[in-house]
Amino acid sequence: MKFEMKKYIDLSKKEWYRIGIAVVAGLLVGWLFFHGSGNNATEPANHHHEQAEAGAKKATIWTCSMHPQIRQDHPGKCPICGMDLIPLTDLKTTESASADEIPMTEAAMKLADVQTLTVQKGYPAKEVRLLGRVKPDERNIAELTARYGGRIDKLFVNFTGQHVRKGEKLALIYSPDLITAQKELLEAIQYKNTNPDLYRAARNKLKLWDLTDAQINSIEQKGTIQEDFEVLSPISGTVTKRQVSLGDYVKTGASLFEVINLTDVWVMFDAYETDLPWLRNNDKVQFTVSSLPGEIFHGKVTYIDPFIDAKTRVAHVRVEVHNPHLELKPEMFANGIVTSQRAENGKVLLIPQTAVLWTGKRSIVYVKVPNREEPTFKMREITLGPESGDNYVVADGLKEGEEIAVNGVFQIDASAQLAGKPSMMNPKGGDSGAGSMPGMDMGGSKSTSSAKAKTAEKTSDAKVPEAFQQQLTNVYKAYLKMKNAFVGKQFDKVQTDAKAVQAALGKVDMEELKGDNHLAWMKQLNVMKPNIATITSTAKPDEQKAAFANFNKAFYESVKRFGLTGVTTYYQFCPMALNNKGAFWLSESSDIRNPYFGSDMLTCGETRDTIK
Repeated sequence: MKFEMKKYIDLSKKEWYRIGIAVVAGLLVGWLFFHGSGNNATEPANHHHEQAEAGAKKATIWTCSMHPQIRQDHPGKCPICGMDLIPLTDLKTTESASADEIPMTEAAMKLADVQTLTVQKGYPAKEVRLLGRVKPDERNIAELTARYGGRIDKLFVNFTGQHVRKGEKLALIYSPDLITAQKELLEAIQYKNTNPDLYRAARNKLKLWDLTDAQINSIEQKGTIQEDFEVLSPISGTVTKRQVSLGDYVKTGASLFEVINLTDVWVMFDAYETDLPWLRNNDKVQFTVSSLPGEIFHGKVTYIDPFIDAKTRVAHVRVEVHNPHLELKPEMFANGIVTSQRAENGKVLLIPQTAVLWTGKRSIVYVKVPNREEPTFKMREITLGPESGDNYVVADGLKEGEEIAVNGVFQIDASAQLAGKPSMMNPKGGDSGAGSMPGMDMGGSKSTSSAKAKTAEKTSDAKVPEAFQQQLTNVYKAYLKMKNAFVGKQFDKVQTDAKAVQAALGKVDMEELKGDNHLAWMKQLNVMKPNIATITSTAKPDEQKAAFANFNKAFYESVKRFGLTGVTTYYQFCPMALNNKGAFWLSESSDIRNPYFGSDMLTCGETRDTIK
């Protein structure tokens, strides 16, 4: 038993040695395997982590706050406006805001210069601009005619333009008829007591021939016949016509002189049909003339023509002006302004023009959402009424007391586009990438502009005469010089070139057109004429650009409808022009050369239409 137990113990020791060696060997192999595997497993994990970080850095998108369609994977300058690009992740959004609300921080509000205003009611007012000419006051025009036949024995007025006073002698006339009438008077004096009617008839006969009581009394007192009679000026003024010379024989009724008093003059303004509702008698008018820059004249409306001129489609508005220093000369051009306020329909909702974004027929404002910790805005489409000075009348879409953005509106809209919220060019919201914002590709490259351009079709069924097209082409050629002067910021040259456009426009023969074409041209001409006149008369760049923008809309409609001869023109648009209201122009090239900003933002814009 002891032997067997010892044998078992000896055997167990051997087995335990084997088992121990096997375990140690297994642990060694396992350590080698798992250690190598662990390193290999950690390495890819670290590699993937580094790749993720690098990918995150690479995924940072850089954009322009003013031109959100610009997207780059690295910082730099905006190729359109030259502003520094900003990371897209820097644009803060609030998860709690609804899908159609645009939250902004106070810092962003200050940076974008966003200003708000509470919508209020007021009386509509408008600044009506009028063009006119200085005319003599018809009540101060004296036409002197011969009351009796005779011979001019002496002239006291030797030239046209001579100033005379009331009662001053202009000429001496020898008249046989007047001598006979004097004899009758001297004979009638003898029967003054017995036949007073005969005496009065003799005196009245001389009065009808423009002899004054003093002249007749002198004849009676002297008792002699006066052979030469004086022609006296009935008013003080300037001799504008001298129809006789020394020794001329004149017949009864012949014109002798014309004298005009210019101490009071009329300014006859032309008012278009759309302006007439804003004009009333006694409205105060201030106006300027080109020959006296910086001097402002004042007058009041005394007459509004009840008829519209069938050819020019304007009514004449008469303004009376006191002219003591004779600074205003007849036929001077005048640029007038009437600030008119109408209260007939009571108070209406008014909002500043700067609050409105235009896109086609839609008018957009951004309304501030009330009761929010941070400023939050929401886009709203509204219906506008007539223009009222620097404001618009709101027909529908806003209520009194609501708060809207009136400055920095374009920046709010850009933020909405970047955040995929409803915006001016993307009313349904969604992806804010460049591909989802039709009409906002403002790159200056020729290929981009050409890709988005469309070829216009003429809207008129009637054939347009080639003569008319050639005349319109001449206007276009003159227009290009004016447009390029805007691009170069040569505002003095703008005025000169605008006069050439005005002259070419005046040579367009509207009689070449018939029917609807004639009416369409008249409609556009009524817009183009006053605006090109404004450009010629003002040296203020802002006023020139505003008139230029209005002219361009009408000129484009004309070019599109009637066509040009042998040229291709491009209708281009900049949404930032005129304080972010946007404005169009025509160009001879598809490359963008912005006339509203010039070298400041030369390539800001896009081609909207191509007319061949």
